[in-house]
Amino acid sequence: MVQTSLIEEDRPVESSANMPLAGRVRPRNFEEFAGQSHLIGEGRILRNMIEQDRISSMIFWGPPGVGKTTLATIIANYTKAEFVNYSAVTGGSKEVKEIMASAEKRRQNGRRTILFVDEIHRFNKAQQDAFLPFVEKGSIILIGATTENPSFEVNSALLSRCKVFVLEGLTSEDIEGLLRRAVKDPRGFPDYEVVVPDKVISAIAQYANGDARTALNTLETTVSNSVPVGKRIEVTEKSLEQCIGRRSLLYDRNGEEHYNIISALHKSMRNSDPDAAVYWLARMLDGGEDPIYIARRLIEFAGDDVGLADPNAQVMATSCFYACKNMGMPECRYALAETVMYLALAPRSNSVAVAIDSALSDVRNRPADPVPLHIRNAPTKLMKNLGYGAGYEYAEDTEEKITRMQCLPDSLKGRRYYEPGDRGNEVYYKKRLDGIREWREGKREEPPR
Repeated sequence: MVQTSLIEEDRPVESSANMPLAGRVRPRNFEEFAGQSHLIGEGRILRNMIEQDRISSMIFWGPPGVGKTTLATIIANYTKAEFVNYSAVTGGSKEVKEIMASAEKRRQNGRRTILFVDEIHRFNKAQQDAFLPFVEKGSIILIGATTENPSFEVNSALLSRCKVFVLEGLTSEDIEGLLRRAVKDPRGFPDYEVVVPDKVISAIAQYANGDARTALNTLETTVSNSVPVGKRIEVTEKSLEQCIGRRSLLYDRNGEEHYNIISALHKSMRNSDPDAAVYWLARMLDGGEDPIYIARRLIEFAGDDVGLADPNAQVMATSCFYACKNMGMPECRYALAETVMYLALAPRSNSVAVAIDSALSDVRNRPADPVPLHIRNAPTKLMKNLGYGAGYEYAEDTEEKITRMQCLPDSLKGRRYYEPGDRGNEVYYKKRLDGIREWREGKREEPPR
């Protein structure tokens, strides 16, 4: 196996001593790799493919620092193919043409080429198209790495020829193990005996938010800023706090306190207490909680606790999620605070949650009745001849803009799932829905308008 990097061949080789810690201790095999057991655990599909050197074109999709490039390095160590490492960030079209020309010559000589393209989403669709003919005829086996959803960022024709492997954010336990290995690894701090207390290891792991690179960079910075005594460096909690500029590292994003505080946030909003709600929000943000996680919980609260009593609550929560996803901290804290306080002051009703849960219960526990013929789609003559759509009543053609047509299966005729509450907008919905139901039951001459 030969590793090649056409875009770096004219640059001076960087010694391992000058590399960041993450590069010095990069895992070389599965035993050193942290996380992703669903892919590279014993007997798992990706591990089998790598160990048996049966690599096919694939995409690694996952957040930063979870092992996408490291997995490519492990593949390079296992494969007998030519391994070409290429970055979509720093490479250009000239390098792509050179890589493809060399790969085609190898194919004609019966040799395989694995091309690893980091940040493949940085290529536009036209640039990605350039890979397609070479993948199709086997000149290259393409391995792409991306932090973006490949469904949107990778050409569909290229994506259809690749298997997508989803890499997950590392757990605190994964990162703690990685940090302890880095401290002991001779490649890590070869000139010193480094001692890092468990509390510091745990704090760094929580601060890293599932990102191994962030964790290793934080460890390296903390060690570099600790005063050595001879050949020994003992890292302290104080030195860690100075390096990452944080006062409190006690918030455990995966432990009991995490669930206690998110519960406090929910219950404060439910109790119409914006002051308490924004305080618990601040506790979560200060503790390093992922703002997207909080935004997802706010969307849930808007649907479950507010519902149609104030439909704008769902709009607010969804906009907040967009802000968190596209801006991140610290800017998105304003969107989060505004949404939390809005939800705390909004009128509330759980009728939407009751309706969908009741409907799901019937779906799961009752026979799956067929769709009534009169509301089935009838795009072909055969379907029409079979009665599909026969008797359908188009509401817009009526003066009332509503009909008495039954839309539920016969076994559920008259079943009610949504019962509006008596707060906010649902006061209006209740009056209108009661009128519609009474008209359909023949208890009033005209439906509400």
